[in-house]
Amino acid sequence: MKQEDDELKDDELKDDASTFLTERQIEVVKLRHKGRSQQEVADMMGTTRSNISILEKRAHQNIARAQNTLRRWMTIQAPISLKVTAGTDVFDIPARVFQAADRMSIQLPATSLDIIVQLRREAPELFKKRSLLQDIEIYVTEDGELIVQEPSQ
Repeated sequence: MKQEDDELKDDELKDDASTFLTERQIEVVKLRHKGRSQQEVADMMGTTRSNISILEKRAHQNIARAQNTLRRWMTIQAPISLKVTAGTDVFDIPARVFQAADRMSIQLPATSLDIIVQLRREAPELFKKRSLLQDIEIYVTEDGELIVQEPSQ
């Protein structure tokens, strides 16, 4: 019963409406980030390890949703959007990005190598050696950050 009460409190009460995390989730994530085990956190918070596991899982789900929301917002604001088809050589992409930036009179603080590194870091699973494996959309923010998405997203 104690565990169910804790879960209800966690789901229903938000102490701070400016975050997607409850106070209990924040506390769990902080303690886990400091290296505490789930059992240690449970003992400190007077609950079960199972409840801490649930709180931590929900916190990470909420964090992922917040990150996805921010990425979506950034794509909405991005002045540059490029569709790149499967089979494109990764070394051809920077030139296309710079051409699009030039058309928008945006000077990107990046080199061709910076763009390739960002693409590989952003979506390593989309490339096989130098070739793009599927169609993607590349969004470029005014500060030169690249966001890669599949067109269906």
